[in-house]
Amino acid sequence: MARVTVEDCIDKIPNRFDLVILAAERVREIISGSPAEIERDNDKTSVLALREIAGRYVNPETLRENLIRSNQKITPITDDEDVIEFLDEEQNWVNQPESAAMEQEIVQDDLTVTKENAVE
Repeated sequence: MARVTVEDCIDKIPNRFDLVILAAERVREIISGSPAEIERDNDKTSVLALREIAGRYVNPETLRENLIRSNQKITPITDDEDVIEFLDEEQNWVNQPESAAMEQEIVQDDLTVTKENAVE
């Protein structure tokens, strides 16, 4: 069954490497709770993903965008209000006074060289 499904998918996604990557993304979506678009019929999740791609139940471009978004380390901020809020939070963090506990930890740090623990 899986071999026929792969051959059916090649018509929709001609590059086999792209097919594998996009099918794996669809598998991750299904495992994380996304509903299957077709009946499972005791198929493994990978076969189900290939059947969905072959039957055009899922859009390959949407899968590609989801894959890119899930692998991005930094998400671009597009809304001006979000940018302002982000900058305000950063400024508040920078302006926070250090706590007394942090200062005490620095004072008690064995790696800090002072006159008392300096080796001559």
